[in-house]
Amino acid sequence: MSMEEIKSNPSSRKHGDDILPNIHKVASPPKQTLFQDFKHNFNETFFSDDPFAKFKNQTVSRKFVLGLQSVFPIFDWGRGYNLKSFKGDLIAGLTIASLCIPQDIAYASLAHLDPHYGLYTSFVAPLVYAFMGSSRDIAIGPVAVVSLLLGTLLTDEISDYKSPEYLRLLFTATFFAGITQMALGILRLGFLIDFLSHAAIVGFMGGAAITIALQQLKGLLGIKHFTTKTDIISVMKSVFSAAHHGWNWETILIGVSFLAFLLTTKYIAKKNKKLFWVAAISPMICVIVSTFCVYITRADKKGVAIVKYIKRRVNPVSASDIYFSGNYLSAGIRIGVIAGMVALTEAVAIGRTFAAMKDYSIDGNREMVALGTMNVIGSMTSCYVATGSFSRSAVNYMAGCKTAVSNIVMSFVLLLTLLLITPLFKYTPNAVLASIIIAAVLNLIDIKAAILLWKIDKFDFLACMGAFFGVVFHSVEIGLLIAVAISFAKILLQVTRPRTVVLGKLSGTTVYRNILQYPKAEQIPGMLIVRVDSAIYFSNSNYIKERILKWLTDEEILRTSREYPSIQYLIVEMSPVTDIDTSGIHAFEDLLKSLKKRDVQLLVANPGPIVIEKLHASKISDLIGEDKIFLTVGDAVATFGPKGADL
Repeated sequence: MSMEEIKSNPSSRKHGDDILPNIHKVASPPKQTLFQDFKHNFNETFFSDDPFAKFKNQTVSRKFVLGLQSVFPIFDWGRGYNLKSFKGDLIAGLTIASLCIPQDIAYASLAHLDPHYGLYTSFVAPLVYAFMGSSRDIAIGPVAVVSLLLGTLLTDEISDYKSPEYLRLLFTATFFAGITQMALGILRLGFLIDFLSHAAIVGFMGGAAITIALQQLKGLLGIKHFTTKTDIISVMKSVFSAAHHGWNWETILIGVSFLAFLLTTKYIAKKNKKLFWVAAISPMICVIVSTFCVYITRADKKGVAIVKYIKRRVNPVSASDIYFSGNYLSAGIRIGVIAGMVALTEAVAIGRTFAAMKDYSIDGNREMVALGTMNVIGSMTSCYVATGSFSRSAVNYMAGCKTAVSNIVMSFVLLLTLLLITPLFKYTPNAVLASIIIAAVLNLIDIKAAILLWKIDKFDFLACMGAFFGVVFHSVEIGLLIAVAISFAKILLQVTRPRTVVLGKLSGTTVYRNILQYPKAEQIPGMLIVRVDSAIYFSNSNYIKERILKWLTDEEILRTSREYPSIQYLIVEMSPVTDIDTSGIHAFEDLLKSLKKRDVQLLVANPGPIVIEKLHASKISDLIGEDKIFLTVGDAVATFGPKGADL
């Protein structure tokens, strides 16, 4: 809503014997009906990107094509696809496939699943996303954090993860994770995931990485009896209690050796970006070499745990296994919503990161529909929750991917793997899978980001550490809960306790600024200028009123002690005040009454269009006085301040 052009008042106003410059009056915006106001707010909230603009003035057939392209972006960018692009996508797809196969087998264990379920997920989900997603760089599949989250939440409901009920609950959770994501996209509620702050995500991911790495000590050390809890105290107790009789030195040798190899290749790739492929193929090299070594030495006979047989087939249909009634339905919905939101947050963050690097935009709501659809389809084809993987997406980007076709290439490689070579993984040692997971999750610990949070915002750092320690010392879900709680607490704190600052005039100018930021800014004798840096709502209106009165009291004491003139005028600078509700109006009425008792007059400077409209509608402008509402602080000072104060 735009404000009408402000016209200067042709009549001059007098202050003593001096002629004041023209004082501009605050104009009211065009009157809006209730329907117009509601329509504007609704569109700004849900359709700020105007997604239907491209359909205007189009033929029916053209609208159908545009609609098809909106749901399936591949039909849009696919028209200009060429052999050069396919070359880049083919190399990228093969590269990320070599990375994802060992990762999928390993991540499935985090969710207490047989290895082939991880491979199933990387076959179906990327294929669906390639047709519906808008990101060119994101690589889809199981991820460590979501896998651990599912494994933890599901075992809280069904401790026997070998039972058919466990699998059914997994598919149910995956289905409702997809439904949650689809609903957020269709209803255009994607802004809800922004409530989980960057600081909370940094802490949550770091804590999850530590937890996941600690869980891998079971496979890395060859421990057979291990705690089902994920907190650091329980895990370390389980590790050290098995030190004398439960550790297997052959397993430790295998795990530590290949972990050192993986970390070395990651270091090489980090130092030389052109050698990214070294780190990308190193997990597959580890699997091949370790499997061959175990097979020829028969180390599995000496206590080295192996993957054992992986079924060689494509995804069986699992739609009939989803719970749509019964005792586990509510648990499936709850777990699905949590996992869906975490997966969505990670995918959108990754998609936005790489889109910014390549200077293109992604449609957040379209992404949610695509991710939701792929998880719904996945739940019906023996897959579990998939999302964007940062490590795979980074490799995809570095390998030169051009479009989402790289996901299709990866999907077909997984199909060939499922049909032909899964039995070859039979002798793959669990210690190597543990080392692959540890090497992968170390990227989730972002120490630099935590240090930056400390430097920039201590409250953000508190949110980060709260989420981190919640995951490490209790559980993934508690850490997530703390992350969300602290994020909301920060929002509530900022809304309920907004800043109010005292302004002073910069010498030689007509500019008024915060006296704390500009100590040399001069306050006007007999006047106090306070700026409110927030909209005024029921949640903060009383605080703002009390804070203004406190500023007035403190300044009165200070000025009296220095024998300065007492304050006769309070100017409230309202340019940052974007809105005001009825509670805010009542707070202004109370402020006027308090000021009247102190013999201080209220002046208002630069109220915005919505604010001035509500001041007029509530008649509070009459109580203040139309002659005491000004366009700028300078105008208010020029009218009621001491002679020469506005110069």
